[in-house]
Amino acid sequence: MKIQIITLFPEIFDGIFAASMLYKAALKQIVSYEIINLRDFGQGVRYRVDDTPYGGGDGMLLMVEPLQKAIELAKSNDPDAAVILPTPRGSSYRQSAAKALAKSGRGLIIICPRYEGYDERIVNWVDYQFSIGNFILTGGELPAAVIIDSVVRLLPGVLGGASSAEIESFQQNDMNIEFPQYTRPEEFMGYRVPKVLLSGNHAKIAAWRQKHSASGD
Repeated sequence: MKIQIITLFPEIFDGIFAASMLYKAALKQIVSYEIINLRDFGQGVRYRVDDTPYGGGDGMLLMVEPLQKAIELAKSNDPDAAVILPTPRGSSYRQSAAKALAKSGRGLIIICPRYEGYDERIVNWVDYQFSIGNFILTGGELPAAVIIDSVVRLLPGVLGGASSAEIESFQQNDMNIEFPQYTRPEEFMGYRVPKVLLSGNHAKIAAWRQKHSASGD
């Protein structure tokens, strides 16, 4: 999978792509990352990418032309890629969306908005608008990182176990919560591992896990 990120702050992703599963996925050539600096498509001698909103109001908006040109370049690298815009106006991003993107076979182009927002006309070049929660951030880089992490970990060969991505929270209609898990020691400062998990009775363990998956306790 080819993942391209359109951003004004490429350095934000340096550490994200250099560690853990995202790094290992690239090392295994399961995924490749490319940063596209939106400033390269700015206008005039100062490479301007923002302007005041029509109708008045505080703040600056990303202009449509630099964004469209950046998308156009990304599309020339991967014509079938899906264009994603993190925005409060988008649908709630859920595990089902991550699974669909991972299974689609398409690359991703993710736009990282900044300032007060963006010229709404850019949505004509966007396939998906997602919100990662009911709160506001200073830019789209962190939502982009969340989407990338959630998708890449689902690609075949990224996680260690064959069923690692299936036996976890939100796999059934975005609703189920994975059962609690424990490891050594059996007792720690008065807190003990539930006896059923030490019993060796696989049927009882499965029933316990099912019960606690459903309740989220």
